[in-house]
Amino acid sequence: MKKLFLFLLFCQVSSSVKHSLKISITASSGVTNFPEFVAALMIDDIMVGYCDSNRKEIEAKQDWMKKLFEDDPQHLEWYSQACFQSEPNVFKYTLNTLKQAFNQSEGVHFVQRVSSCEVDDETGEVRGFNQYGYDGEDFISFDLKTLTWIAPKPQAVITKHRWDAEEAGTRFNVIYLTQIYPEWLKKYLFYGRSSLQRTELPSVSLLQKTPSSPVTCHATGFYPDRAMMFWRKDGEEFHEDVDHGEILPNHDGTFQMSVDLNLSSVTPEDWRRYDCVFNLSGVEDDIVTRLDKAEIRTNWEEPSHMTVPITAAVLVLAVVLIAVAGFIIYKKKKASRPPSSADNNIELSEKLNPEPE
Repeated sequence: MKKLFLFLLFCQVSSSVKHSLKISITASSGVTNFPEFVAALMIDDIMVGYCDSNRKEIEAKQDWMKKLFEDDPQHLEWYSQACFQSEPNVFKYTLNTLKQAFNQSEGVHFVQRVSSCEVDDETGEVRGFNQYGYDGEDFISFDLKTLTWIAPKPQAVITKHRWDAEEAGTRFNVIYLTQIYPEWLKKYLFYGRSSLQRTELPSVSLLQKTPSSPVTCHATGFYPDRAMMFWRKDGEEFHEDVDHGEILPNHDGTFQMSVDLNLSSVTPEDWRRYDCVFNLSGVEDDIVTRLDKAEIRTNWEEPSHMTVPITAAVLVLAVVLIAVAGFIIYKKKKASRPPSSADNNIELSEKLNPEPE
């Protein structure tokens, strides 16, 4: 089952390029020094617009979004109406209603709505959802296939029945999720095409901590984050003794990922049967890296064979230091004791028989 799940996941990721629009709105109560209303517009999980109840203006987070607002002032006006008039009132009412449903009067509380659509560039398929959460847990969500609301909590059942009966509300959700949002997404992708629709291939390296550690196939510097990477044996993908890492962001806006291969049961003669494959969504050619010991980068160093000579040299040096220290102590003791008769005779002899210069 795990293999089947991974196979389906990889097929979905690599089949085509998908872009998404997401509007996240959060209303809160009981939180000091925090806006009661916050909204953010995300394109492909990149924030491009923002507003809150403390700032009475729409913030364009990308230069191309500023250009769009300049070219289409009506679009900016729609966001202004939603951010500062209609949505704050609706969410304030919703938050109070939920507090009553959960028998709450004081404390910190949040209600959030996430509306999103995803469009497949190749097939044109549109997927969308509208989901509400309360205090960090799912509360109710709209199913675009059945055109009904799903209530995971008992407190949401009454809301589900009421919203299911509102045909106008259902049509509103369908129109926005399947028509308006995809049209907006198309416009955003056009204005932000230089960044949102670019593709950057990564550099791929083989890494290993020690000879007994798994070999890591590491790709970094790719964009977008819709990518997959896996190990193959004899040209066929496999997942035994393989650990897939998450896709992580880099500081420059690109991404990185890795996949580990445990070679503890693989003989050195069989290494040539393995290779690592990286695929970026929308790019036809894969990056294939064959498992080659000579290409593996590591910080590990073999134990030095100079251990014995170095140890012997250290022992010799220690003996010399001990001898020198003993001689110094002896000289100090000799200088501090009273002179003996033998010493006096030696000194007198030196005075009487001085060495010729």
